[in-house]
Amino acid sequence: MKRISAAVITAAAVFVLAQPTTALAAGSAWAAPSCARVTGDGSVTFTRDDGAHLAPTSVLLKPTSYTFGLVALDTPNTLLATRNSELQRSTDAGCTWTRIATLDAGLTHLTAAPGGRAFAWERNGGYLARVDGKKVTPLTAPTTAIMGLGTDRSRPGHLRLAGGDGTLYDSTDAGASWQPVGTPAFEAGTGVYTVAFDPADLDHAVAGGMVRGGAVTTDGGATWTASTGLTGAGSPANLFDAVVSPASSSVVYALGLDLAQATPDSPAEGRHLYRSSDGGRTFTKVVDDSAETKLTNGTLLAPSPVDPDVLYFEYGTYFQGYGTDLFRLDAATGKVTKTHNTYDGISAIAFNPAQPKVMYLGLEEVRVD
Repeated sequence: MKRISAAVITAAAVFVLAQPTTALAAGSAWAAPSCARVTGDGSVTFTRDDGAHLAPTSVLLKPTSYTFGLVALDTPNTLLATRNSELQRSTDAGCTWTRIATLDAGLTHLTAAPGGRAFAWERNGGYLARVDGKKVTPLTAPTTAIMGLGTDRSRPGHLRLAGGDGTLYDSTDAGASWQPVGTPAFEAGTGVYTVAFDPADLDHAVAGGMVRGGAVTTDGGATWTASTGLTGAGSPANLFDAVVSPASSSVVYALGLDLAQATPDSPAEGRHLYRSSDGGRTFTKVVDDSAETKLTNGTLLAPSPVDPDVLYFEYGTYFQGYGTDLFRLDAATGKVTKTHNTYDGISAIAFNPAQPKVMYLGLEEVRVD
């Protein structure tokens, strides 16, 4: 089964969005991977051509495996990945991977932070840890349901996370302590699927909720503005996931369901990819669910770090040995291109900081023979 990733508050906010910084401060010291084959447990590979060709791995990935965490750090040529509960590291730009720790959660995500640091966290769960080199420090999360985590590139030790009701929590000591900030993104009782933080500005975040659709803040949660354009006038929507482009804070991509269209006789059954050019305040449909561009409630979204018009997304399944489609959307032209591979899915995507054409793929293996 594919995972499900998982706002109608006050008046208009003033959308003065931060200019994005470069992909990672030390990106210029990075190199492209020099290997023809990736050595490790098979959970991570890379591609130089949008998925047309994937680097082979030294062993086949064993079922059942999900690689939800995958980040490039600002330490040159260093990446982290999580396969199920195992934390892995590469120090040669993704050619060789070794296990460095076992985490106390099964399916963990990763968020990179300045100084070669990262945070491991469990979506819709309470697990949280700080990773410094090979050292993993467990932390006490301020919520039992983490729905998003962002870090501050300009202030080491400053991070923010979102709870299951859309409340934001702030830490200035690398997660040792937390304080709630602002107000919840939605009215009480609303199920929250996700809160996406702007990698260039923690005060800018986009929340996705059940029925309520989306909401955006640019003042750290002090005020939230309901997103528009996800549905027809007044119709409810589910916003399952959102991501702010690292290349432009004004551009946000989202995955949603227009509940008024969620019927078998609707061609897309209400499921769409959306794009906003004003930071998440207004969305426009850019891709519909179809036989050619398959969308699920848990479709992975990975925006290009250098081009705000480019978004990668995927569809994968083990059913009948289908494999995985890796899609590339060029929003400037509306064109969607596709490559295919035999893996059961792609759970995470990261980009080489010096050569963003090199994409690292966190792989799934679900099939059990």
